[in-house]
Order: sequence, then C-alpha cells, then structure tokens
Amino acid sequence: TCRPAVCLVVSGPGLVHALAGMANAAANGWPLIVIGGASDTDQDEMGAFQEFPQVQASRPYCKLAARPSSVEAIPMLVEKAVRTCCYGRPGVAYLDFPGNMLLSTCPEECIRWPLKCPPPPECLAPQAAVASAVAALRRATKPLVIVGKGCAYGRAESSIRAFLDATHLPFLATPMGKGVVPDDHSNSVAAARSRALGQADVVLLLGARLNWILHFGQPPRFRADVKVIQVDICAEELGNNCWSSECVRLHGTIAAVCNQLLVEAKNGRWAVRAHRQWLQDLKAVAKAKEAVVIAMEAPSIGPLNYYQVFAEVRKVMAKDCAMVSEGSNTMDISRAALPCYKPRQRLDAGTFGTMGVGVGFAIAAALMETDQRTGRHVLCVQGDSAFGFSGMEVEVACRYSLPIIFLVVNNNGISQGCSEEMWKESVEGSSEHPASSILPTTLFPFARYEKIAEAFGAPGMFARTSAELQSALRTAVSRPLTAGPCMIHVAIDPHAERVKQEHEWLTRSKL
Repeated sequence: TCRPAVCLVVSGPGLVHALAGMANAAANGWPLIVIGGASDTDQDEMGAFQEFPQVQASRPYCKLAARPSSVEAIPMLVEKAVRTCCYGRPGVAYLDFPGNMLLSTCPEECIRWPLKCPPPPECLAPQAAVASAVAALRRATKPLVIVGKGCAYGRAESSIRAFLDATHLPFLATPMGKGVVPDDHSNSVAAARSRALGQADVVLLLGARLNWILHFGQPPRFRADVKVIQVDICAEELGNNCWSSECVRLHGTIAAVCNQLLVEAKNGRWAVRAHRQWLQDLKAVAKAKEAVVIAMEAPSIGPLNYYQVFAEVRKVMAKDCAMVSEGSNTMDISRAALPCYKPRQRLDAGTFGTMGVGVGFAIAAALMETDQRTGRHVLCVQGDSAFGFSGMEVEVACRYSLPIIFLVVNNNGISQGCSEEMWKESVEGSSEHPASSILPTTLFPFARYEKIAEAFGAPGMFARTSAELQSALRTAVSRPLTAGPCMIHVAIDPHAERVKQEHEWLTRSKL
C-alpha cells in the first residue's frame, strides 16, 4: 500500500518481542509504526511494572524513536512518524506512551492539528547521470538488469517493463522483486542466474542492494571489472560495494528514473544486435538447467522431493495467487519452482532472513485480498521447521475465516532430517538419551502438522504421493473463500536436496 502498518504493543516484554519485527521491517525497507505503552513517568527508575528503556532500545531499528513531550504534542509526533517511515527509504518509527500520559487530557484548542501527510515526493536523477548510464549500457556486450524488491514497493512495473521491451536487455529479479516483470517474459534469464551474474560487464541495479543476496557484487559471483549502474531512493546506498570508478549512481524514485532511462534510450539508436548473442547464450544455459529440473519433477519410486511437490502446486494453483514462502530448502527451491507473474505477489524471509514470519505474512496478505475482493486464495508454503516458529497463529486465520491454503513441506528437519526408520534405530537402538543421540537439526518424524488446523476447526489433509497431494490441492482451491483456511501436510524424502549449484556457497547453510 506504500502506507505504514501499525503495531500496538504493551510495555516491557511486549516491546522487546516487537524488536525482531522492527528489525525485519527496517532491513527490508518497509514502513511500520510501532506504538508502545510504558510505565508512568513519575515511577521512572523506581522499578515500575514492566519498566524498560523502550525508546533507547528501539533506536537501532528505527528512523524515529520518540516519546511525546505532552498530550498536545501527540498529533504532531504522529504525523512526523508517518512521514519519516514513508519518505526516502521506508523504515520504522516507534512512539512511546507512558500510562499517565494516556490518562491525561488537555483543552482541544491547545492542540495544533497537522495536515495529512502527502505521498512521498517523486525524485528525478540528474540528466547527465542518466545519459552516462544509457551510454554504458549501449557500450556493453554483456549487459544485465537486476530488478529488486524496491521496484515492487515503488510500483515501477509499468516503466520497467516498457524499458526492457524497448531495449531487449536480459534481466533477473531478486527474491521479492519477482513478478515486477513476469517470470515468463522473453528476456528473463533467471534460470541462468549464475552465468548472467558471473559474466555481465555492465549491471543495471534497480531498487536492489549489493548485499549478501547479491554476494556484495564481488568475484567469483561477479566479474572483477563489472560496472554497476545503481538506481536507489536512498542516497546513502549509492556506492555501497561498488568497486569500479566507472560506476554510475542514479538517486531518485525507481519509476521516474526508469522513465528517464527509457526516454534517453529512445533518443539515440539502440543496437539490440550488440547483445543479442549474449541473450541467446544465457537462454541456452537456462534451457539446459530447466531440463535438469524437469527430470527431478518426473514421477519416481519412493518419497517425493521438493520439485515434485511444487510441480503439483503449479498444476492446481492460480498463476496470480499471492504466495508466502518460508523455510530453508522449501523457500529457496520454491523461489524458482513457483513462478511469479504479478508484482507484489510473493513474500518470503527477506533481507534479514527472518524465520517465523510466514503465517503472519499470510494472514496480512489474506486480509488484503479479502479487503480488495480479489477472489483469490493465499498460498503459504513452509518447511516443517519454519512452520514451527509460528504455527499456533493458524488460530488467527481460523478465527477470521481467512482464505489461506497452508502447505507444510515436511522433511523431518532443518535442511535435512531423518526417516521414521532411522529415528527408531537411533532412539530404540541406543542406550543414550535421544537428546544426545539425535542431531539437533532433526525434527520429530511422526508429527502430523495438519492436526493443528483441525484443532481450530479447519480441514487438515495429509499426503505422501503426487496423486494425494494433487487431490488435496484441488479440494483446497474448490472451497469457498468464506470457508476459511485449510492445511495440507506433505511428507517428502528427508534427504531431498536442491539442484546442484555452481558455487558451494550458494547452498551453504546460513545457520
């Protein structure tokens, strides 16, 4: 919505629990206002109930953290919080309200009511920098466009698609930048990601940061001499992890700057032939990798793997359904296996890699879908470990009859688990306590997660085969949106893995 969400928390532990969500919003650049109660000011330093330095504790995660000086100052500070968390790079504002202030009053004529905060102003990049960027792209023999989640937040899809259609530049997207340009666009080279990043001589970075997700722009993931064109709403971001003196920095609103790039590109001759072979080479690599995935999706004897699960999901779920993805292998593999065709269609653990957000994100998405009457379900795909972080919040989805299909992909562990047979051998065949004989990343293999949904009155389904999974998915999508959520628990091979990656550190555990 490009407007801030609001979170109300109680004092002390309530605010402490919210700090993780505040840090997550800050890392992802999402606008959030947190309003916290606090102990009475006349009890400061006396050991008051839930007394805690809340403003100070919030500051590392906030663009603004403040307590009103008086009741009269509250409207001014609320407007400032809205403006601060929305303008520039979006972020978090925290407002602290002591109990005695909440119970106070003042004459209305003493209050100066601020005007409603307008939308953030549109910013254009300097025209000379725009011309330099387009010139660099023209000279490139292996150009690449990276579409970040800032493009989705900035609603820049129309201008970016127009620019790509006019220039025929190859592109790929970051995890939550997917869908700004559909994954099936003719210039998408997502399946050749490693080759594209590793050989590109000029990279146009749109609303994305050269952080860990893009391996800091460093070799071997990128060429040592790669030239980067950064487009970002945050001036302080420009230059971060850019190592070439020839990098171009464009400070401005993503949609506006893309329109500038498009106009500049059309003003001169754009030689598509200069990089046509590069695009064809990337398409060939992508096709070969897609063939490997297709082979992994094929029916086989034995437990399902991730690719077989997501192949069934693609057959049944609507192409434009909102998706939430969370987990280790589950999230990583679904990112490629479940294409996005619309902007803002997909949410995951994000820049901060926060686990436990899946169910909450799905609830928020379902509320939005219901409010806008889209007629679509929300698909929440989680690994068994990820579901464990916030699984009880399914009660909220049931309480409000939200149209969510929860899909728990269970490999009995974090990254890898163990089979029921191996568990019995380890527990029954060992004199040691299970806490000593079983790896801490192994989860209980006899869990039946769908029973949690049933406990709150929602249907729960269990599947071990492709046929059972497809039947469960068809049952789920056939239910009226007003019928509320349901859950499908699919058991897969505990040792199922993703397609082998070019670089070992692409799959190395972040634990």
